[in-house]
Amino acid sequence: MSKVIYSLYVDVPADEHYGKSKNQHDTADKASITVNAFKKHYKKLIDCKRYYANTIDADFIMFEHEDYQSFEKNFKSDFPELTGYEIINFYKIHLLYKLSKKYDEILYLDFDVIPLTNESFFDVWDLSKGICVYSNNDKVEKKSTTNHSIRSPSAKYFNCHAMLLEEGLNPDNDVINTGIICARKEDIIKLDFFGKFKDTIDLMTKLRKDTSGLYPQNIVDMFRYDNETIFSYKREVNNVDIQWLDNKWHYFLDTQKFIPEDTKIVHAISKDFDLVWRYYD
Repeated sequence: MSKVIYSLYVDVPADEHYGKSKNQHDTADKASITVNAFKKHYKKLIDCKRYYANTIDADFIMFEHEDYQSFEKNFKSDFPELTGYEIINFYKIHLLYKLSKKYDEILYLDFDVIPLTNESFFDVWDLSKGICVYSNNDKVEKKSTTNHSIRSPSAKYFNCHAMLLEEGLNPDNDVINTGIICARKEDIIKLDFFGKFKDTIDLMTKLRKDTSGLYPQNIVDMFRYDNETIFSYKREVNNVDIQWLDNKWHYFLDTQKFIPEDTKIVHAISKDFDLVWRYYD
């Protein structure tokens, strides 16, 4: 059975990360932390993933700007309302479909994700049981939504909630994090992420302009064009089986400044890579 691990790095300018978010914390200065950290740790972030793939006998493919250019050009032409950050996150999903034409099982790792184990992801997780992703449901705040970023789990929950409700479906949904995705090609096809994609974007645009009062304006202001919102929406629409990754296989390093000894894969959302390398080395 053919297996591949892939990752993606494109230097998205800091001012394209948040678009026209109304949240005071969604700033270019905040995005610059990510931009600069990726540049500083670029080589080691690639090497650690390649080493892991070699260790578990999987192919490794690194996608960068030259692969991305034509995709970005077409998306900007078709959907000028999208930011560069949003487009690149659609591109990483697009690559799932591209690779599924050749590989049976596919593991995607965000560029800030670092494997700390030699144990094979593909051996531990039975992909016949569904797509492996992490749940951010515990980070959703359904009562206090005043100061949330457009990328917060709460924003994604309510955005998907509105999309499902508009389609006459049960609006309750799971907030999916796509920093790590592992799936077999059958489930990638069933998800049908890009099926009727223009209709999906048009629906999201319509909801961003909603004045019905069904959702308070502060919630409507959080709606954007997020790949994780669409992933959750498509999972519900197409009844796709999901497996929830545990904290060992998707550990979020944020502000806590430590990594548990049994961690298999760490997602350094804090971009504190120096801390991760101390564990890695």
